[in-house]
Amino acid sequence: MTGEDGLALALGAAALFWIAAFAAYAVFSTLIRRRAAAGSDSPSVNALPIIRVHATLALALAGVFLSALLAAQNQALAPLAGREDWIFRAWLVSLIAQATFAGASFSSAFLTWCAERFAKRAGRNLDDNLIPQIKRVIRPAIYAAGALTALGMVGVSVTPLLAGLGIGGLAIALAVQPTLSNLFAGTYLAGEGDLNEGDFIEVDGGPSGFVVDVGWRATRIRDRFNNIILIPNSKLIESVVTNYQSRSAAVTVIVECRVSYESDLERVERVAQDAALSARDDLDEAVDDFEPIIRFTAFGESNVEFVAVTQATDRTASFVVKHEIVKRLRAAFEREGIAINYPVLRLIRDGGDPNGRAE
Repeated sequence: MTGEDGLALALGAAALFWIAAFAAYAVFSTLIRRRAAAGSDSPSVNALPIIRVHATLALALAGVFLSALLAAQNQALAPLAGREDWIFRAWLVSLIAQATFAGASFSSAFLTWCAERFAKRAGRNLDDNLIPQIKRVIRPAIYAAGALTALGMVGVSVTPLLAGLGIGGLAIALAVQPTLSNLFAGTYLAGEGDLNEGDFIEVDGGPSGFVVDVGWRATRIRDRFNNIILIPNSKLIESVVTNYQSRSAAVTVIVECRVSYESDLERVERVAQDAALSARDDLDEAVDDFEPIIRFTAFGESNVEFVAVTQATDRTASFVVKHEIVKRLRAAFEREGIAINYPVLRLIRDGGDPNGRAE
């Protein structure tokens, strides 16, 4: 076969594979449009665009490398003559690179699909919390495996490299142990779904505020002074944390009060109930379908103690509801002539009046 014939064969092989690449792109584009029109939520909806890109690229590169091999074997191009082995290895490396990038893309698409499916059933938005944490681990691992495989294909011994990476990895792991501890704790917090953006939390013996985000190293919260507080995830996971908005954002509001012993408790209960009901009906911050509760709790030193219990829509609203109930209770008691005594100390002298005398 002459050099011109070999060159024509090489170009023909390249053209054939390029036509196949365009055909594959068209076929997968049609499938993607049909899936989108059908509204399917199967993994193929996310997988088909990835397959389209890598299948098209694989066929196009196959045409390039196959034409180069044919040209080298038939000495159609002098620079390629006798370099078949190098061309074949380069082809394998390109295939490994495509497989690596495809694997990383497939893993991301599959994790996103799983998170969306699980979130629909469990009511959690894992796509914003747990998935980014897993992707940070899986994607570098896939890239590292692909790089080591490619190095092995070109004749580089990876055994000493793996041994060095193992020893170096152990040393790095010991050096960054606190960081790894925070990373795993953050993954656990995100996976549990108990802390979400916007939740109002209170750390036992620590700060309180609204969750801004759960990062890989620390959880950021915004306190009532509008300051951002960073709490290391490893510290947060070991602490007792109260989430006032987990599952339901409604917060129970308890207002403590007291009235004099001379008061008619039935009348006090009725007046307090009316004050709490008026606050509930007038405030958007109060839960509309919660019936306020009035309960007497103890005999105090100077007054009979009771609590008024209602609910607010969230933690922030609870301060508004409590503020309004206190004002309305005081106004109602003044209007109805119900007294709240100041503390009174009663002294009984020895040998005095058996009934005692207050001084």
